[in-house]
Amino acid sequence: MVLGRNEANKVIDSQATEQRTQVRRAAIASAIGTTIEWYDFFLYNTAAALIFPHLFFPASSSYAGAMQSFATYAVGFAARPVGAAIFGYWGDRIGRKVTLVITLLLMGIGSALVGLLPGASTIGIAAPLILVGLRLIQGIAIGGEWSGSVLLAMEWGDQRKRGLLGSFAQIGVPVGLVLGTGGMTLLSAVLSDAAFDSWGWRIPFLLSFVLVGIGLVIRLRILETPMFAAVVAKQQTSRSPVTDAIKHHWREILLSAGLRFSEQMPFYLFTSYVLVYVVAQHHYSKTFVLNAVLVAAALELVAIPFFSQLSDRFGRKQVYLTGAVLTGVLAFPYFAVLKDGGHVAIFIVVIASLIVHAMQYGPQAAFIGESFPTHLRYGGAGLGYQLASVFAGGPAPLLATWLLQVTGTPYSISAYIVLSVVVTALCGWLLKDRSRSDITDHSAYARPAKA
Repeated sequence: MVLGRNEANKVIDSQATEQRTQVRRAAIASAIGTTIEWYDFFLYNTAAALIFPHLFFPASSSYAGAMQSFATYAVGFAARPVGAAIFGYWGDRIGRKVTLVITLLLMGIGSALVGLLPGASTIGIAAPLILVGLRLIQGIAIGGEWSGSVLLAMEWGDQRKRGLLGSFAQIGVPVGLVLGTGGMTLLSAVLSDAAFDSWGWRIPFLLSFVLVGIGLVIRLRILETPMFAAVVAKQQTSRSPVTDAIKHHWREILLSAGLRFSEQMPFYLFTSYVLVYVVAQHHYSKTFVLNAVLVAAALELVAIPFFSQLSDRFGRKQVYLTGAVLTGVLAFPYFAVLKDGGHVAIFIVVIASLIVHAMQYGPQAAFIGESFPTHLRYGGAGLGYQLASVFAGGPAPLLATWLLQVTGTPYSISAYIVLSVVVTALCGWLLKDRSRSDITDHSAYARPAKA
């Protein structure tokens, strides 16, 4: 009997060890996968601001070139909900792991091909058309990437730490920003302007091939999440998960999209449009602005898990909406400093902008992921998350460029940011906070019967 007890303890210890190993692998795979995805994405952002206007739209004026470049940028955002629907279907049908391998390959290969694409002076109109096609591929891949990466970590670990675990996917954004923007910063600093504009910008894009190989090795070693495996074992998967998510959880999808307005729209102004505004309008060097964004992103690496842990303790809604309100408070001072401040002041507000972003972006993964039952979570969370890309993230640099041109003042962009905060505050108030709920209980997501 004693021997049997010892053997049972060994089995339990072995299972616990394997569980911890898989949780660590899932967290690392989640972070590294989104790091690669967002490394590629932020390379495009930076190049769209600094390189693509004259490379792919050389006949256009400075204003028209920026508008056309950011229009191709917006195309990728429009493709994201399509990717969320496509990969949401497979993620809730065959599992998180296989789906995430496909999204990684699509994003990495699409990005590397941008680095090989000739300019308009070489192949004419085909250059911007191919660029748009590659941008669509990137957008579709990212549309399917986010929810799978979040669920990979969130569905493996301690359910009392879902905020922290879900934030590992979010950490990929500042890491990708550091690598992508850092690579561009280094090259712009060591190369002449002519060399950087001619071929130097291509090097970080081509490195995507290497990063994809690393990401594949990591993701192929991860097992399917226990939550989804249990759904499969009980034969509870949906035949039409995306359709069912829209039919039964349309409210959560729309509220999740609105929840992101004050996080996503300002973020792409803070990290992409700021390059155009400060460099083109006020003639600061590209290297200075890139360095400011780089330092801010590095600090966000710490801020994202910190605020995510706070959301595990105090609730998602409290932390998230605090970040949203602070974003609104910062909106007018931010552009006042960009307009009239010096180097030190600009550096400080760029850092502050990404700290308040982290207050929302960290808890956001669990806040949205928890809003859907396991068998519909990949598609439902993905659709809610990516719909905001169409209405908030994608148009942001384009509308900011237009607002500045039409009004002549950057404070019109500040008002645009405040409007996004109002949308987020309303949706955040209406969306249920499930920080302390059992998300394996499908009955908890059922609508109450009408009397």
